[in-house]
Amino acid sequence: MGRPPWARRKRAGLRRRRWAASVDEVMRRWQRLWNRRGGSSDSMSEAPSIAKVASVRSHLPALLLIIVLAFWIWSGVSPHDTRLTWVLETFPFMIALPIMLLTYNRFPLTNLAYALIAIHAMILMLGGHYSYAKVPIGFWMEDWFGWTRNNYDKIGHFMQGFGPAIYTREILSRTSPLRRGKWLGFLSVAVPLAFSSIYEIVEWLASLTNPTDTEAFLGTQGYIWDTQTDMFWCLIGAIAALILLTNVHNKYLLRIDLS
Repeated sequence: MGRPPWARRKRAGLRRRRWAASVDEVMRRWQRLWNRRGGSSDSMSEAPSIAKVASVRSHLPALLLIIVLAFWIWSGVSPHDTRLTWVLETFPFMIALPIMLLTYNRFPLTNLAYALIAIHAMILMLGGHYSYAKVPIGFWMEDWFGWTRNNYDKIGHFMQGFGPAIYTREILSRTSPLRRGKWLGFLSVAVPLAFSSIYEIVEWLASLTNPTDTEAFLGTQGYIWDTQTDMFWCLIGAIAALILLTNVHNKYLLRIDLS
């Protein structure tokens, strides 16, 4: 026999009260986080709705992982230069992947950060497969713009600033007392630029240990200002990321903090 009408009404009323309580709790947490990140009650309408922040996990990280791994395997099949060049160019991905897998459950990044990491990784892998001086898109740009060298490496260094600026901003905003503002922006540019300079030092040390096999890894193509322009494009990429993605990134951060 089914429940009597009064029991069904009581059960339905209990479910409604539980749902209302959960919504109130989400709203209170949302308000605290919004105020902590520099928002105000007058600007609440600008924040993401409950429907947008109710669920932050998705299948996107797994999909990106499959795509990037497939691209990595392809890049390692018969690389155009030496195997050493391929290893050196894709080594940052080899370091980052285990770290992200080990920390995924404890410290998942936003989908925006994962998307940028995937794009950044595939740019490195394409350079590793062909070597930066021989990537076809670089030759196409050389023909289109009348350049005298293959400038695909500058795309890589632009992304060396564009992606890490968002990664740095995310880690600092979630693990430090820094709020949105000038200091967070400054450090989000300074950290990628510091890593860019370290990368240039690594290239120099690699050239000292094995000048012949690391020539493609350096990718200077006879340009005497290659090191300086590499770091300059990293700087431009980091600034561009903050200008273009700060508002979008704030919304992703709010969603993941509410999970």
